[in-house]
Amino acid sequence: MSDTPDSAVRTYIEQHRAAFLDDLADWLRIPSVSAQPDHAADVRRSADWLAGKLKETGFPVSEVWPTPGAPAVFAEWPSGDADAPTVLVYGHHDVQPAAREDGWHTDPFEPLIADGRMYGRGAADDKGQVFFHTLGVRAHLAATGRTAPAVNLKLLIEGEEESGSPNFRALVEANADRLASDAVIVSDTGMWSETTPTVCTGMRGLVDCEIDLYGPDQDIHSGSFGGAVPNPATVAARLVAALHDADEQVTIPGFYDGIAPLTGAERELLAELPFDEASWLKSAKSHGTLGEAGYTTLERVWARPTAELNGIGGGYQGPGGKTIIPSSAQLKLTFRLVAGQDPDIIEKTVDAWVADRVPAGIRHEIRFGASTRPCLTPLDHPALQSVVRAMSRAFDGQKIRFTREGGSGPAADLQDVLAAPVLFLGISVPSDGWHAPNEKVELDLLVKGVETTAHLWGDLAQALR
Repeated sequence: MSDTPDSAVRTYIEQHRAAFLDDLADWLRIPSVSAQPDHAADVRRSADWLAGKLKETGFPVSEVWPTPGAPAVFAEWPSGDADAPTVLVYGHHDVQPAAREDGWHTDPFEPLIADGRMYGRGAADDKGQVFFHTLGVRAHLAATGRTAPAVNLKLLIEGEEESGSPNFRALVEANADRLASDAVIVSDTGMWSETTPTVCTGMRGLVDCEIDLYGPDQDIHSGSFGGAVPNPATVAARLVAALHDADEQVTIPGFYDGIAPLTGAERELLAELPFDEASWLKSAKSHGTLGEAGYTTLERVWARPTAELNGIGGGYQGPGGKTIIPSSAQLKLTFRLVAGQDPDIIEKTVDAWVADRVPAGIRHEIRFGASTRPCLTPLDHPALQSVVRAMSRAFDGQKIRFTREGGSGPAADLQDVLAAPVLFLGISVPSDGWHAPNEKVELDLLVKGVETTAHLWGDLAQALR
């Protein structure tokens, strides 16, 4: 559906590739580590750098948006066509901490190109995947002869994703009118592998809680009082044991309400991926699989909700024995959610489930952290099909397969507030080492990302009318 000639796109990209990589390297030199207060000025410098580069790219509107934490960048380039749809691109310009002594072969903030790769913190997560949009839109214009994109193009690049996006939803809500769009493209994701291009169709949501259980006012003698008063550590253990049944299904009443079951077609598409469970177990540093009966490993981590114990404590933990009934115990739980589940409802059901199981004589407190909603785009959505077509053209007609993401992120806030479908477009691969020493991006794949976006805007302009 795109009106962008493939050969013209590739010629333009090749002519401007060296300058593009030089610019990306300049951006990577800015240590925009949002989690470390000492780098607050660097995060601001990163935002200013990007805003200036987007102006240079051609965006008539390019602004740095302050938040109570780190700044975001907003840019806008109207199409000039009254009927053109509006597309918002999301990414982030902050990065994870990095230091040479962590195991880096080189300075993490002095980019190095070697063997067709660019090494440096943020090369893949997420500066490289944000920056390919700048060359992509210019290639789109050059190949079509347009003076503005085929869609009303907006960018929102936040500065706190690596710190949990504490101010992101409020920023989106406060600027919902300016961010209004028909589709959202998230370029903070990846592909299955270098040889298997994929598009992610959804992310799980998240609810987390801490539970404190209080029994005696102090630790007491287990011989004098054991068997006659409730033990908070025992209650904690029973709560955890009761979370799942023999089939590893979550037992909390109503937990699965609203979930659409995986269709046969969806299961077939996931089964097409070249998944090697033995290799996956090695990457998981684990020695066996276990999960909800009736589902494959990939279905469990991508398409089913979970209840996980993240931590348990209480009682004596030192060497030797100590015959006490502890005065308190603690649990930390997280629940990954899938489309159809509402975090607010899950919190209420978890709260009620815990209260029903705490016996008399035990006082409990439960605290929930910030939640994240799940998001899922139907496989037949026209915007998703545009992403697939554009990527297939960049990958020389190769079949594009589908994945999901087991983790959670702020993309769901965009879907929730803007009521727009979220699409994922990323070219990073597992070997890129997000958050790890020697993070890198494959330059040929980075160029494929540029090509994909060059084709995408014309395709979306037609698909979303």
